[in-house]
Formats: sequence, C-alpha cells, structure tokens
Amino acid sequence: MQLNYVTCKVLSNVEVIEGIYKLHVEGKFDVKPGQFYMLNAWKEQVLLPRPISIHDVDENGIYFLYQTKGKGTNILSKLTSKDEISILGPLGNGFDIEKIKGKVAVVAGGIGIAPLNYVIKKLESCEIDLYCGFRDEVYGIDSIEEKINKKYISTDTGRVGHKGFVTDLFQPGKYDVVLCCGPEIMMSKVAAKCREANVPVYVSMEKFMACGLGACLVCTCKTIRGNKRTCADGPVFLGEELILDA
Repeated sequence: MQLNYVTCKVLSNVEVIEGIYKLHVEGKFDVKPGQFYMLNAWKEQVLLPRPISIHDVDENGIYFLYQTKGKGTNILSKLTSKDEISILGPLGNGFDIEKIKGKVAVVAGGIGIAPLNYVIKKLESCEIDLYCGFRDEVYGIDSIEEKINKKYISTDTGRVGHKGFVTDLFQPGKYDVVLCCGPEIMMSKVAAKCREANVPVYVSMEKFMACGLGACLVCTCKTIRGNKRTCADGPVFLGEELILDA
C-alpha cells in the first residue's frame, strides 16, 4: 500500500508540562499500538519531517505526545487550532498485543511513555504494572490509571516517588512479559535484567529518521542479525535481539 502525506486540521496543541506537548489532529485513524507518523508543519525543504509515536486515538482524531528538542519540534509546539499539519502514516510495526498476556510490566523513561499509553489502553486480559521514570514532573499517564494494577514512579529530583532511576525499582522476575520505551541506556538495563530473569521484553526504539519508510537507512539499529531499519523493521523489537548502548 502506497502512503502519501495528508493534510489534517489541528484540534489542539497543549503544553502538558514545560517542554512536553500534546497535539490532537483531526481525522479517522486505523492504527496499531506502537506505530508512528511522520509530521511536517513547515515548508523548508532542508528541515526533515519528525517521527512521532501514536499516543492515543479517539473519535475525533489522533494524539501525539512529544518533547521540544530542536527546530522541528519547536515549530510543532507553536501550532494552534487555526493551523494544519501534514502527516504520513501509520508507519512501522507496533506491538503484537495478541501475544501479550498474563502479568505485564510496562517500563517507560521520560517521553518513552508516549507510545506505551496507547499500548496499555489496547491490552486485554492482562495485569499491568507501570514503571515510569521522569526528571521532575509526572505526565502522560492520567488516561490509563484505571488499567494499572500497581504504579512505580521515580524522578531524578525526588519530587515524586523514588529518587533515582526507574531501573532501581524494576524487578522482572514476577512478570510474563515486559514492554519498554525510553532512553537507550535505560532500555539496555531493562533488557539485561530481563535476560537474567529469562523474561521476554519488547523494546520500542526511537531513532532519528529521514523518510520513515525504510528507504534512506538513516535510522538503522544494531541487532544480533545485523543492522535493521528502526522505521520499517521496527520500531518494536524483541529485546534479546537488540545490541543496545549500555
């Protein structure tokens, strides 16, 4: 199936906490948890579209939770309900939720909560524990509270929950499967703990992308089977197959 950019109306674009925005785009969307879109809100040809994961979907449209890091995301943050945005997707292979059963740990680091929110909403017949690590403030989990069995929060500052890393709290031995997204160093620690406990872990990778379609090879990641394209082969991989930076 050939995909093309489509122009959609911006319904809202709210700053959740400093530097974190929630963008609501109008339309009807048939998506899988863990997939992403390429977003373009500028006319400059030298500025590439930005890959943003699916945070949520409702009857009015789709939500993207993103962090302002550079020129592209700063432009996105200025969008209002008077604006339009071009999007391409859904792209990538998401989580196979049919295979995720039993007692599940969801481990998120910072903006890594963005794709995991929609995954949690779509999981059925699971007992879900949520592990989240943030710098200072908690965000992105309000709409999934009712789906969570136990919640473990850490912050770098100690403002909420455990002061330190979320990996300090995470014990994989009591789970049937683990889902993870966040900084690569965090995901590497989670994957290592899961290997030791012989528990499968699915990791959602985040990489810089140019096309989002697997053609440009900008977003390759290392695996035990050679380099893979994060956009087309992922972004979700089995943790034991990835070679992550420790």
